[in-house]
Amino acid sequence: MTQMPPLNGLPFMKMHGAGNDFVVIDSRRGGPVMTAGLARALGDRNRGVGFDQLAEITSVPGADFGLEFWNSDGSRADACGNATRCVSDFVMRDVGKTAVSLVTGRGALRAERLADGRVSVNMGHPQRDWASVPLAREVDVLHLPLPGDPVAVGMGNPHCVMFVPDADAMDLSALGPVYEHDPLYPQRTNVEVASQIGPDRLRMRVWERGTGITLACGSGACATAVAAHLRGLTRRQVALEMDGGVLEVDWRDDGVWLTGPVARVFDGVLPADYVAAVG
Repeated sequence: MTQMPPLNGLPFMKMHGAGNDFVVIDSRRGGPVMTAGLARALGDRNRGVGFDQLAEITSVPGADFGLEFWNSDGSRADACGNATRCVSDFVMRDVGKTAVSLVTGRGALRAERLADGRVSVNMGHPQRDWASVPLAREVDVLHLPLPGDPVAVGMGNPHCVMFVPDADAMDLSALGPVYEHDPLYPQRTNVEVASQIGPDRLRMRVWERGTGITLACGSGACATAVAAHLRGLTRRQVALEMDGGVLEVDWRDDGVWLTGPVARVFDGVLPADYVAAVG
């Protein structure tokens, strides 16, 4: 996919990782084009394209590429693990590599394609103190003073992880907005509910801030795996069964590695008058 002048429209890709779906815009050759208004319009599944997150590929010095993320409500995010994996696969094919370096709001990251076609990305070290999650005040991040005894973990975006007997029985559509907007999280939060279904295996569902319920969440999988290990439920290598598929997390000395499938679904072009009207 090559960036085209605005007069000819704005090319985009639709991708997904374990059902977590994205619009991807490649701005390496033409410069960033995304705005909050355009992100909201594209995120509308009835009047736009629809996505869980939007990823814009940028050029950055000293790395193969950079990524900026938008939620469907037009808000920004510093991390999106599944979008990072999907775009890394695209860039690896574009530049003829099996590993790439990239920069997001989390800093400098590395992604690799495995022999089976799955893609792994190092999501960096988890943020485990209250100020860096961030939370509004000093509390025990392993036992938040909220119903359900959740854990707070930062992965470039804040997470509130609850361990429950049966994740499928939880009314996430009701719980999600309550925790997302709790005053303890000044930047709002993603909300994960997880139950243990085997040794080092969890069933996880997610409510993403600015988006709602999604089929999978890469940073949420990382946060949940970190929380599970810190609570003594699992070792550092964890498989997480989500509504859209299975993601694997490996918390290593150099960071939290996220592995899973990637898919490029289709390419399209947004008409120039549409971009001008909503941007």
